[in-house]
Amino acid sequence: MRKGKSMTGFEKVKKNFGFGCMRLPMKGKEVDQAEFSRMVDTYIAAGFNYFDTARVYLGGKSETAIRECIAKRYPREAFVLADKLSASLFNSREEIRPLFEKQLESCGVEYFDFYLMHSQNRDVFEKYKHCHAYEQAFELKKEGKVRHVGLSFHDKADVLEDILKQYPQVEFVQIQLNYLDYDDLAVQGRQCYEMCRKYNKPVIVMEPVKGGSLVNLPDDAAQVLKSLKGGSPASYAIRFAAGFDGIFMVLSGMSNMEQMQDNISFMQDFHPLDKRETEAVKRVCGIYQSKRLIPCTACRYCTDGCPKQIDIPNLFSCLNAKKLHNDWNADYYYSDVCAVNNGKASDCIGCGKCERSCPQHLPIRALLKDVAKEFEK
Repeated sequence: MRKGKSMTGFEKVKKNFGFGCMRLPMKGKEVDQAEFSRMVDTYIAAGFNYFDTARVYLGGKSETAIRECIAKRYPREAFVLADKLSASLFNSREEIRPLFEKQLESCGVEYFDFYLMHSQNRDVFEKYKHCHAYEQAFELKKEGKVRHVGLSFHDKADVLEDILKQYPQVEFVQIQLNYLDYDDLAVQGRQCYEMCRKYNKPVIVMEPVKGGSLVNLPDDAAQVLKSLKGGSPASYAIRFAAGFDGIFMVLSGMSNMEQMQDNISFMQDFHPLDKRETEAVKRVCGIYQSKRLIPCTACRYCTDGCPKQIDIPNLFSCLNAKKLHNDWNADYYYSDVCAVNNGKASDCIGCGKCERSCPQHLPIRALLKDVAKEFEK
């Protein structure tokens, strides 16, 4: 790993495991800052220092939690911070710099180590070009307010190549890579990774456990990994992602100390999957694919602005639970928890806003009809 870091020029980064701050510990609707602080202390004490956030995470509360729990409690040289420019927050070039300054203020820092053009796909990229967003980021780097400029990506590999050709100054790429999506035709994990290698771009991995899907496995899949007697389901997923050449960082969104301690236990002294473990992971993929589950990562981008306030990820989770475990509780959670203060699946008016926001390119409107058919009989 040290060799990989020196090749990237990211010498300030310690180790190859990053703290993703999209799914923080919560108390109601607020970040549990006491618990987050304890997790930060444990993480830094173990020798790690990379934190990843975005202004759209937790409605801006992720950035302010970083200010309170990290920036105010540690010297700036003790941590590496990545933030992002999100498409929903600007509509012109003139709006970008004031937004960036607010991000610095919210995080309590004077510069970002890494700054990403967020969730790039074919359509979003056109907006960034029109608003000269990449040029603005490169200018901020010249001013010392950003150390490294990159992008996070959710689209086909040919779109990524187009971006890298147009902006060769991009220093790194953040992609979705996990053993379930590696050969997925929609996500194109393998192809996107190979495109990064083609253009010699260091890779950051997001969604290594696919929003928790590779932790909460179907019973028969969980048994495959349990038979290895070598670690948690998360350990195999994260080690799979971290084992590729050119991967300099794997992010994990951790919401409690138990997840933090588990991840540290196998990433502090990292070893890639061996042959036996790799074969087991392939078997898990086969089992998963046979279940025909909805591959939602619960990023919640789809819920912002839903005119019927449908809690789409939780409704999908109910359907997946019923498919996986024939779980009668799924009916209760659907009717009495997930849909009690939000819209039901059948309330969808088909506007399509959710599908335009979905990084997984899911046919959400059609899937909501499946949910309604199962739970609203």
